[in-house]
Amino acid sequence: MYCLEILASLLLLCVSLQAAPAPAPVAVHARQAELPGSLAGAQNGEPPSSVEDARAKLTAILGGGTKPSNIYDFAARLVSSGLVTESVSAITGLVLGVLTGENSHDNHNPDPPTPVFPQKGESDAQYSVQEATLRKAIFVPNDFDAKDKAGQQPIVLLPGTGNTGFITFQGNYIKLLTADNRFNPVWVNIPGYLLDDAQTNAEYAAYAINYIGAMTGKKLGVIAWSQGNIDAQWAYKYWPSTIDVTADHIAISADYHGTVEANLIYPLRLLNSKSVLQQKFNSDFITTLRAGGGDSAYVPTTSIYSGFIDEIVEPQSGELASAFIQDIRGVGVSNNEVQVLCKGTEADALYTHEGTLYNPIGYALAIDALTHDGPGDFNRIGANACNTYLAQGLDQGDLVVTETSILVAAVALIFDKPKQYTEPAIQAYAK
Repeated sequence: MYCLEILASLLLLCVSLQAAPAPAPVAVHARQAELPGSLAGAQNGEPPSSVEDARAKLTAILGGGTKPSNIYDFAARLVSSGLVTESVSAITGLVLGVLTGENSHDNHNPDPPTPVFPQKGESDAQYSVQEATLRKAIFVPNDFDAKDKAGQQPIVLLPGTGNTGFITFQGNYIKLLTADNRFNPVWVNIPGYLLDDAQTNAEYAAYAINYIGAMTGKKLGVIAWSQGNIDAQWAYKYWPSTIDVTADHIAISADYHGTVEANLIYPLRLLNSKSVLQQKFNSDFITTLRAGGGDSAYVPTTSIYSGFIDEIVEPQSGELASAFIQDIRGVGVSNNEVQVLCKGTEADALYTHEGTLYNPIGYALAIDALTHDGPGDFNRIGANACNTYLAQGLDQGDLVVTETSILVAAVALIFDKPKQYTEPAIQAYAK
């Protein structure tokens, strides 16, 4: 039975990939040659036989010896270590193909009962994206209405750079929240794998929050990974109507101050996509976001991050962590470095940028925040949540599905054209 559960987890991504019509194999093979050598030639290794095996494989890649020099090298090592669900060729086909099913950004959602466009509140910025396009990016599961009638809390899931909402969360929060009868998750598949101008990406976040709030009449939770957090923070700042409908924000591996470490992110300028440039430490986007109190929470915020070792965002430890958020408005904030909370336990271990999505204390804090007023509180949870490597309900198959998000991001980044040399200009409403 356990083996069947693992197989089901591994097949979940496979099904979603097959649902996306890809170019012919010859065309995919030709385009694959555009990838950097270490990634283009990577062959899938044996999948991990247990959680302990998966953990050991990750530690071997990042915890010692010669570490990956960039995101392509890291993704290639994930492939050769059996820590991804698909081949490089299959992921190339996904990225070059048309996204369908749970990955689709062409969904059919009804009009909200009250308008949320062109502005929900008088202080909201004007959207530059058409409402139909914003709305189509929201994936609403078939059982959403039934769960809403049952009183379950809506949760909006926002992805990270190089991903759709489904790719980011399918091996972790979608699985866990769907199995919990208190919650009703939807996710946002922002066109372009979140590589466009982060100001535009934030419009999708703002619209999704207000749309789901209007459709349910309930305050919702927002759970975001990586760039999804700064997109949401931009939305709270410049579409303040979103604050009124957001009960909690759960920030996973956030980069509220951008990232200082460029080795994994900017090799040979191959990754100079708009939103990547905007996530550099003290970029114009980050500087504008943090100005005027934007470095502080607008809603109760639970920030969860890994000090060992976030391979994408640095610094990510202590009060200098990019994920560390202030609380000048007194809305309630908790900043949670998972290794510090779980010192000396099973979860005092290596967790990658994406690995924080399957971290046990991170998930426990998220649930604690969603079920109490204010942010997640470790003192309410206790150290028992630190006694496993994965969040309860996940297995090594889910870990592999989650780690695949980095391979998808690496491939999406290389095929995002044209490359940029300067970040997009700040919109007039933010000046």
